[in-house]
Amino acid sequence: MWIQLELDLSSHEFSYDSIEESSMEQFKNLIIAQYEAALRTLYNCIENCPDSIWNGPAVNHTFNQSAFHTLFFADVYTGKNLEALKQQDFHLEHVEIFADYEELEDRKPQASYEKPFILAYAEHFLNKMRKVVASESEQTLNSKADFRWLDLSRAELHVYNIRHLQHHAAQLIMRLRLDTDIDIGWQKTGWN
Repeated sequence: MWIQLELDLSSHEFSYDSIEESSMEQFKNLIIAQYEAALRTLYNCIENCPDSIWNGPAVNHTFNQSAFHTLFFADVYTGKNLEALKQQDFHLEHVEIFADYEELEDRKPQASYEKPFILAYAEHFLNKMRKVVASESEQTLNSKADFRWLDLSRAELHVYNIRHLQHHAAQLIMRLRLDTDIDIGWQKTGWN
């Protein structure tokens, strides 16, 4: 099912301080702000995770594997397809870490990830996401995403991707709270 992107945002409570923007620009800014908020929440979990639980359990993976999984699929879903993903400079510069792309396999992850790499991956995703969303058009947002396992438009895929980021950030928040009494706040909008 394809959606026709016609937005009437006049009844919603956000504004951009009297900047005149088209509905498309407002939509893209809203999506960027929500990606940033979800990613910032995840980033805060990673940054504040003590070494004592970095390799400990977090749902079905370790904490570091869960953080990697979340960023990996956020990276996948902002891209055009899997081949484009593998050709990104960040992936080519870290080929030993991405190795066989085990995240794409139907098996339990084996790799473990260092915190500085995960934080760098989050920053890579933040920059990529901002560029990708800013470059979207009504035509690209209404086009079908090129992932055989998801029958979504690009517009819906962005919302799905934000929900995925939030889902895993919430799991990591719970793990931090239960194991260390560290409380990570929920980011409402934007990166800061």
